[in-house]
Amino acid sequence: MTATMTESLERRPVPGTDPLADADGRRGSPYAVLRWLTLATFVVILNETLMVNAIPRLMAQFAVTAGAAQWLSTAFMLTMAVVIPVTGWFLQRATTRQAFTVAMVAFCGGTLLAAAAPAFWVLVVARIVQAAGTAVMLPLLMTTVMTVVPERDRGRVMGNVTLAISVAPALGPTVAGLVLQVTGWRWLFLVVLPTAALVTIAALRRLDNVGQPRPGSVDVLSVVLAAVGFGALVWGLNGLGASSDAPVPPWASVVAGMAAVGLFAVRQQRLQRRPRGPLLDLRALTHRTFRMALGLQAVAFLTMMGAMILLPLYLQGLRGLTPLQTGLLVAPGGLAMGLAGPRIGRAYDRWGARPLIIPGSVAVAAGLIGLGLLGRSTPLAGLVGWHLLIMCGLAMVMPPAFTLSLGSLPARLYAHGSSLLGTVQQVAAAVGTALSVAVLTARSTALVAAGADPAAAAVSGFRWAFAVAAVLALGTVGIALRLPGRPTPPQENAAAERADLEPSTTAFE
Repeated sequence: MTATMTESLERRPVPGTDPLADADGRRGSPYAVLRWLTLATFVVILNETLMVNAIPRLMAQFAVTAGAAQWLSTAFMLTMAVVIPVTGWFLQRATTRQAFTVAMVAFCGGTLLAAAAPAFWVLVVARIVQAAGTAVMLPLLMTTVMTVVPERDRGRVMGNVTLAISVAPALGPTVAGLVLQVTGWRWLFLVVLPTAALVTIAALRRLDNVGQPRPGSVDVLSVVLAAVGFGALVWGLNGLGASSDAPVPPWASVVAGMAAVGLFAVRQQRLQRRPRGPLLDLRALTHRTFRMALGLQAVAFLTMMGAMILLPLYLQGLRGLTPLQTGLLVAPGGLAMGLAGPRIGRAYDRWGARPLIIPGSVAVAAGLIGLGLLGRSTPLAGLVGWHLLIMCGLAMVMPPAFTLSLGSLPARLYAHGSSLLGTVQQVAAAVGTALSVAVLTARSTALVAAGADPAAAAVSGFRWAFAVAAVLALGTVGIALRLPGRPTPPQENAAAERADLEPSTTAFE
């Protein structure tokens, strides 16, 4: 081990030229672990958006309806919502290598099963297995960043991590369109599988453990409540605003999910007093900076998902573009967001969060207002420009908010904070999708019922949906104005630290 470390230090690059080296240019352990985790995260997140363009072919091959085909996306989202709350507990009990192995073996196994799926239900099961692995990777990456990277480097490193996280979903539909132009849908998985397998093998040869796992047993009741609560909540929100013949109305699922989530929170409060500890430690929410940054990211992610669901519907439904053309048009925004990440990270290290988050929030709102003015003949270049403004604004908001939120927590809460961020993002994605579709549907349906032209009614529906997203985005500006420029050091947050260290004495008991 010593020889390896020495050899690594002797091969130092010039400081500042390696995005995942430390401030002095060192590439060796522990910073090298981030390179493999980031690459693996890129692969699994790329897979999340690959299936969008394949839905029509799958409907034809397996003779299923559009509603049934949407289960390929819905099942993925539901699994993420159910698994992510458990990752806080899991990451504290497993080593880095163990967590990485579980995540990537599950992902590769699901990908292999999907490529060979003989029936539609097998493909849905394969997507669930893939999602289980994906749900572990992002919290693992974020927790490791906060563990191994000192505060002076966190903005720069988080910016480079964001490059992978942002570019992957933007490239997914484009890559899928290119593959489907040449060959069948199974190759969407056959292209990803060897890449994921090679990354897994190479990483396990070099990956070092970071931190020390803690022994402890899992609280089964908490797992059940989390699965039922977050699963029902996301399921219900995903069904709102869309036609559904499900036996349980979406609103009833939302109410049941909220009730189960409430019981889950009560259970976690009580487990804070017990040796096994909570499944998801909600004491992270006692830290004001974390709480506010979490809210900022929730609203920002909600508006981003709204734009992501509305733009393809507009481009393909009203403008008649193909899925490949749609993917190529929205790809520049995702690429710009990813490429801006390293620069935003360095700016955060130098100036703090406020000079980035405030103008970034304004840019997101302005871009959504611009999209709210679109019509049936809006130049595509103008649409791409507004989309670029939104994505660049998000690039100025998300990495600093991630760093600010987790940086305000004590080290023992990093894993739980990462899980809370991931869980809130899944719920926000469902809310953004449901709200956008509901506003679009309600407005266009009302106008058609009043005798309006269907195309004109659809345009008005899109305008209203983007306008609602813009109003919500203005809320991020208000939150950004109240955020500090740097994380509050734990020793300066005495009240929150006492809440971390002392048993809970709330009314929940």
